Amino acid sequence: FWLDSGCLWHTRAARVHFIGYNERALLNCRSPTPWFVGYLKAVHAARSIRRQAMSYIDGFVLAVPTANKEKFLAHARTGDPVFIEYGALRVVECWGDDVPHGKTTDFFGAVKATPDETVVFSWIEWPDKPTRDAGMKKMMEDPRFDPAKNPMPFDGARMIYGGFVPLYELTR
Repeated sequence: FWLDSGCLWHTRAARVHFIGYNERALLNCRSPTPWFVGYLKAVHAARSIRRQAMSYIDGFVLAVPTANKEKFLAHARTGDPVFIEYGALRVVECWGDDVPHGKTTDFFGAVKATPDETVVFSWIEWPDKPTRDAGMKKMMEDPRFDPAKNPMPFDGARMIYGGFVPLYELTR
């Protein structure tokens, strides 16, 4: 037996036989959907809730001189693997592409970006807040983050950042 678009099919020897909804009753099939479909949906929902409840996100917005794009990328390639080493699940660095100027507030104003700077939006996904706290503590003590060895190609004083608990997640 196998399921295809809500219909049950049965293979008997070399021929395939379609079993419609009326014939299901003869086979003691009470539901048009097999029991395991509901089970799989419940398992998926539980995993989504568990992942959502456990993860923790650090978000960053900063202004990087547009001429320093390659330096920023080199800085990220040096520093971001350390976050992974200390427990982060994922680090994403996003270079501003379609960032509109607002009338009241916007990303540019938040980081006091000048016309020769590009807004960068980054985030780090951690499995949970305790892992993030421990990872950030280790990162502060790590010599790879020493500004003398790995200088920031942007003004860190204008960077805004914060830690966030995911409230809602929709995935495909």
